[in-house]
Amino acid sequence: MGLSWMAWTWPTAAFFIFIACCLGTMTMLELRNPGGAPRDGVLGLTTTRGDRLFIWLLGSAFIFLAWLGLVSTLLWVPLGIAIVFGLLVFRYV
Repeated sequence: MGLSWMAWTWPTAAFFIFIACCLGTMTMLELRNPGGAPRDGVLGLTTTRGDRLFIWLLGSAFIFLAWLGLVSTLLWVPLGIAIVFGLLVFRYV
């Protein structure tokens, strides 16, 4: 059957599978440790794990869109930038 009925590509499907895995992981962490220990970050915001995940995903989307709009279609570099951004968000925000 494939993904042609929605005009999806395999990278698009992998992206949504990744998002589902992130949400599943966050659900399991929340069930194991409710509340997620809110903490104050460098921006002065009190954030939980879910907030940091949302900030990371939103920021990564902007990184990819800016890269596609300004540089090229080679997406390995913004992927690396997004991963480093995610590590920084979960560590310091």
